[in-house]
Amino acid sequence: MTLTERLIAAADAHGAPTYRPLPVVVATADGAWMTDVEGRRYLDLLAGYSALNFGHGHRRLIDAAKAQLERVTLTSRAFHHDRFAAFCAELAELCGMEMVLPMNTGAEAVETAVKTARKWGYRVKGVPDGRARIVVAADNFHGRTTTIVGFSTDREARADFGPFTPGFDIVPYGDAGALRAALTEETVAVLLEPIQGEAGVVVPPDGYLTEVRALTREGNVLFVADEIQSGLGRTGKTFACEHEGVVPDMYVLGKALGGGVVPVSAVVSSGEVLGVFRPGEHGSTFGGNPLACAVALEVIAMLRTGEYQRRAAELGAHLHRELGLLAGTGRVTGVRGRGLWAGVDIAPAYGTGREVSEQLMDRGVLVKDTHGATIRIAPPLVIGKDDLDWGLAQLRGVLGV
Repeated sequence: MTLTERLIAAADAHGAPTYRPLPVVVATADGAWMTDVEGRRYLDLLAGYSALNFGHGHRRLIDAAKAQLERVTLTSRAFHHDRFAAFCAELAELCGMEMVLPMNTGAEAVETAVKTARKWGYRVKGVPDGRARIVVAADNFHGRTTTIVGFSTDREARADFGPFTPGFDIVPYGDAGALRAALTEETVAVLLEPIQGEAGVVVPPDGYLTEVRALTREGNVLFVADEIQSGLGRTGKTFACEHEGVVPDMYVLGKALGGGVVPVSAVVSSGEVLGVFRPGEHGSTFGGNPLACAVALEVIAMLRTGEYQRRAAELGAHLHRELGLLAGTGRVTGVRGRGLWAGVDIAPAYGTGREVSEQLMDRGVLVKDTHGATIRIAPPLVIGKDDLDWGLAQLRGVLGV
């Protein structure tokens, strides 16, 4: 039995079976490359579902974390610490907002957004107590808490986890007419991914986000943009909403905000919206901790240069040109995405998404499948063009192009 097989067997013996990873055991990583316990190198074309936008082991992020590790890592929110104010101010400025509520994981941030929207609905909009409703989109992925899976349309995510939290209305993604019909006086928010990641990197029709913004303004409803995967440079802009010139009422952020070093998430909005909270009504022991703030501050500084957004736009255009050529071969039935983010639907005759992912792994490329036929491509934004081209050549090889 190889070391890889022994480690996977040990993981299967003691780890709850909530994931089905590819059979690779990573030991080290640098930039866009990972090395397994056997010494084999792999090109990372998933980037931790966008958590690793700046690649593995980015020196600026590691140095920021190391420096903070020597000072203080946690105070809890019972006390102030000297990185918190700068983190909140600079993240708010990056978002063009006023106030930040920090958490740890993306799911926590979405839960926070839900609580915020409901409280705003009762305190500001005047919705009767217990009647607040939030409109969400079919095929969404916002996390895995019981509240969140309760408004998922994915049977696998929902099965055996009920009863679920009421108060959510599900409409088709990209259908502004259906959204308009769903809005009532009791609607407090519309919660959407500007691009649906888990669904297969689904980009809505042109003008959809603009219509969402107009409808929410008209109905005095909060537009909550879940940019956990799509934000912070992934699509060639700081936020995916920017592709339509739209500014939501609330950003939900995570993944890349922690630079792939520590979990950091946040809800960012106006003072009117986040100001509805009072001490004791919401919080997190680790949310906004000194280590998280130190790393996130470096992420924000890196994004301010625009370098990573430009890189995602330029390399993304190249990625989509190359994938578009594959779509004309019959091996691929669809390609979607924006920037360095793509969903590729594999023709059934050439394998499932899982099978193609495994074949790519054998060739030294790591991607991940979703919804049966689709593979997702989301390399670190620091990837070199030659490496990206090499990875695409391996995909062509798997498909026999």
